[in-house]
Amino acid sequence: MSSLTQGPPEALVTNPTSERQDTVRERKRRGSIRPTLAPWAFLAPAIVLFVLFLVIPIGYAIYLSFVGLRVDGGAFGKRTQVFVGFENYVSYLTNPEFIASFGRLALFGFIAVPLTLGLALLFALLLDLPGVKATRFARTAIFLPYAVPGVIATLLWGFMYLPTTSPFNYALNAIGLPDFDFLSSNSIYGSLANIAIWAAVGFNMIILYTALRSIPAEIYEAAKLDGAPEWRIAWHIKIPLLAPALLLTLLFSLIGTLQAYGEPMTLRTLSSSISYSFFPLMKIYRDAFGTDDVSGAAAASVVMALGTLLISILLLRVLQRRTFDNAR
Repeated sequence: MSSLTQGPPEALVTNPTSERQDTVRERKRRGSIRPTLAPWAFLAPAIVLFVLFLVIPIGYAIYLSFVGLRVDGGAFGKRTQVFVGFENYVSYLTNPEFIASFGRLALFGFIAVPLTLGLALLFALLLDLPGVKATRFARTAIFLPYAVPGVIATLLWGFMYLPTTSPFNYALNAIGLPDFDFLSSNSIYGSLANIAIWAAVGFNMIILYTALRSIPAEIYEAAKLDGAPEWRIAWHIKIPLLAPALLLTLLFSLIGTLQAYGEPMTLRTLSSSISYSFFPLMKIYRDAFGTDDVSGAAAASVVMALGTLLISILLLRVLQRRTFDNAR
């Protein structure tokens, strides 16, 4: 029998099933690489920026907080950097000036944070009432101060605090009352808190108002069918459902309070009641760049960062627990 009638040899025969399996394996191999690399390629710019502008500065600050400068060879010797352990931390945490600055910051936060959240909640509830007119204009007007830079806002309020240019004192004099010193040691906390409240109420109001708009309208309709007035709906339905958003705004407000720096530094040129170490960040800045205590300032910065991180974690855990409990 000739070879033409017998067909091709077995080695030269191509199995279609095996070929399809090889193609599938090749596609899977390529597919397994692309999804793995693609997310990292998109994340790479963010990771690089995170490392350059967060990880490296924090790591360098931690390194500086554990070293100190020592002078070898008498008064005219050379300064060398040596490892000092927790000496900078102990020195700063027992510094009366640093502790006093935290006390002033706590008093400032005690005034600013509750009033900021209270006013933001009040405005959000008023804007959410049915039948309210010009809500878009009201939202923009309340939010607008947040768009003003902090230094500009402080200068604007500084002109109104100064005795010679204050319109408030002009109004008091017009009704026969004496001037009020907004920049004295007794009223400076209220004056600083007023600037912080004026700037932050709009931002927090937007968060709370957005959360209110996400509540299903059927809940309100059911309450109205039962005869509940608007204030009872707000107290028993809206505010409890706003608890996660309120916790979030509380977190933002506390972080903003710990970072208070621009307002007192700007007002310091107008009032002798504000010292260079009035708030913790002002003392850290003065020690780092005014008295050359870079290591001590680095230790204080690490303490401030850890404190802020701890507060954030605690509030976020409460927020997470509250959100998931409501979801169940």
